[in-house]
Amino acid sequence: MSTARTRDTISECISQAQSGSNEAKERALQTLAKITKVSPLNRSLLAQADGAIPAFLRLTESDSPVVRALSLSILFNLSLNPDLKRPLADMETINRLNSIILSPSSPESSRLAASLVCSLAMLDKNKAKFGVAGTVQALIKAISGPNSAASHHLLSSLAELVQFHGNCTLAVRSGAVPMLLGLLASTDGEDLAGTSLAILGLLARFNEGLNALIRTDKIVVSMMDVLKGRCMLSKEGAAEILVRLFDESEGCTREALRLPEFSTVLADLSVRGSARAREKAGFLMRKMMEGDTYADGNQLLLQW
Repeated sequence: MSTARTRDTISECISQAQSGSNEAKERALQTLAKITKVSPLNRSLLAQADGAIPAFLRLTESDSPVVRALSLSILFNLSLNPDLKRPLADMETINRLNSIILSPSSPESSRLAASLVCSLAMLDKNKAKFGVAGTVQALIKAISGPNSAASHHLLSSLAELVQFHGNCTLAVRSGAVPMLLGLLASTDGEDLAGTSLAILGLLARFNEGLNALIRTDKIVVSMMDVLKGRCMLSKEGAAEILVRLFDESEGCTREALRLPEFSTVLADLSVRGSARAREKAGFLMRKMMEGDTYADGNQLLLQW
């Protein structure tokens, strides 16, 4: 299809999507979703069409779940073009996405909105915008809700946003640490556990997140339970968090020394883990030996 023909098709579909019946809207949006799915040029042509993006944003408020989902799909397709990420992430769009994420009645729209947030946040300059607009808090509230069908997508978006320090602070102050640890303990899905641990690891890079973990009751036990699991990605994440905890908190090291299983779990990981997990396990074992030696020395002093 020539560029001129594509422009005509886009213009006709935009018109039908705004003025036709729900059936006509769906057909028009399906066409636009199809032609923008794999073609960067078609995405650019659609973004350049007068009033196109505001029109799709309005259509996300449609009474038709299909129209809402198709509109979000088109916006997501547009966001795949690097040069469109910044103009798409205006406050009106972000506030609308927050509203969709918090809506309990539309899990498919929540998944698509979270995917769009994640895509737009891949441009570092957009991360702060989402923080200012309250997206971090919206994601945490939505993930904390009962049986969210969009949990994986929401967690992926949160993981992208907390790579920015300011958003990390917002996440910690909004209760992300207990929420993620609770999800880690309750979930049967290894993918959710792995993403939760990845986010905790990102939060632990900064003092706010690390201190929140250190203050968490039985945090070492929680991480040990992960090390005893089957998913190697989760084990790597838990070991990385333990390294940070042991580096900054003698209390966490002492907690590990009081756990009879901990040394056995580390020994097993140091033999049967991935290269990264074995490296972390070796470090943790050395820290425990140092802590044990320190404790023995204190005991001898007391006896003397």
